[in-house]
Amino acid sequence: MHFIIRCAASFVFMSLLSITLAVQPSSAKSAAEINQEVDQALNNLYATSPAARDLSKIAKAILVFPGIIKGGFIVGGQYGEGALVKDGKKTAYYNTVAASYGLQAGLQKFGYALFFTDEASLKYLENSDGWELGVGPTIVIVDEGLARNLSTSTAKEGIYAFFFDQKGLMAGLGIQGTKVTRIKP
Repeated sequence: MHFIIRCAASFVFMSLLSITLAVQPSSAKSAAEINQEVDQALNNLYATSPAARDLSKIAKAILVFPGIIKGGFIVGGQYGEGALVKDGKKTAYYNTVAASYGLQAGLQKFGYALFFTDEASLKYLENSDGWELGVGPTIVIVDEGLARNLSTSTAKEGIYAFFFDQKGLMAGLGIQGTKVTRIKP
């Protein structure tokens, strides 16, 4: 019985790994391409979300992933590249990778931005050799309801996440279990 459980766990792990690798592009984007996509994504986010625009004024930095591809059928994966923006400049580049298993099917593209509102949360990102979101500093997901009540004076947590530009046919968005790692494009 233990052998069967171990084999099943190995199969699931290998499937998750292969799906994750499959959604990664064969060639990484250049820094210039990432910069352009990040600028466009932030401009679009600010145009559609006054809360994000206001939060950007007090944020120590913003980590933006403008185009994450997520796909799966029972086993899924996602991948995207982005940049850390401090004082209007791109200071570092990151990728985001996740694997999942469960009742899921579809393909989608979306983006998200993490607004770091305190130095401790930003230092955690900068000093981590790969950061698994959901482990470490608290992240608040900003939905339409929270966005209406969020202001620079009510923002008390270290990191706020805004999802944007969701397209495709896959239900649910989340960042639990997503790994963010620094890259050099």
